[in-house]
Amino acid sequence: MYKIGFEAKIFYGAAGSTAATELKHVTDSVSLNIEKGSAEVAVRSSGWKKVLSGLKDASVEFTLAGDTSDAGFLAIQNAFFNDDPIALFIADAEVGGVGLDADFEVLTFNRTEGLEEVINYAVTVKPSANSEREPAWSGTGGGGE
Repeated sequence: MYKIGFEAKIFYGAAGSTAATELKHVTDSVSLNIEKGSAEVAVRSSGWKKVLSGLKDASVEFTLAGDTSDAGFLAIQNAFFNDDPIALFIADAEVGGVGLDADFEVLTFNRTEGLEEVINYAVTVKPSANSEREPAWSGTGGGGE
């Protein structure tokens, strides 16, 4: 079944648990980037270069409207400035969503101030090494659980 971008949600919560509270002020652009590294295998007995899958890498980029009274905004801001991981679930829907569930480090928190626009923050997060919770593709839609 096809889904439209506005149906997707980002949930946040305390590191160490699955995020359950919707991050309400995400604007129109969210990018969930997942890729694998690879190791090349080239042997003389084959005329082909081959690869083996390596480690997975993920990052999430999104823009957050700068509502400084919003609990979600404050959670992202505090995670950045206090160097604390934050639980996020990047889901493709509110109910029954599928996506990446992990504790993340907030790596960028860049503010833009358009003359006739609300102040926005460009945020980039990556899975945290300071968590015992492994990143997981989670939800009811199947895939790498």
